[in-house]
Amino acid sequence: MPRYYFNIVTANGSILDPEGTELRDLDHARSEAIADARSLMSTAIKEGHTIFGRSISICNEAGEVLAVLPFSEAVKAFD
Repeated sequence: MPRYYFNIVTANGSILDPEGTELRDLDHARSEAIADARSLMSTAIKEGHTIFGRSISICNEAGEVLAVLPFSEAVKAFD
């Protein structure tokens, strides 16, 4: 199974994922990135901060960026 790395991209640089996660394919990696972004945003909001400007770059073991998920795409607007 391939290993995917979920690096957090901020205005001040990147927070690298040193371990990665073995997942079936890129679709599963994208689902994992969405769950991670939601969890991180939830924690930040509880602490009175917003991190909607961040994103997660999903990389393979060679360090190639396979997809980028802006945190803003992990949630839907609610009226």
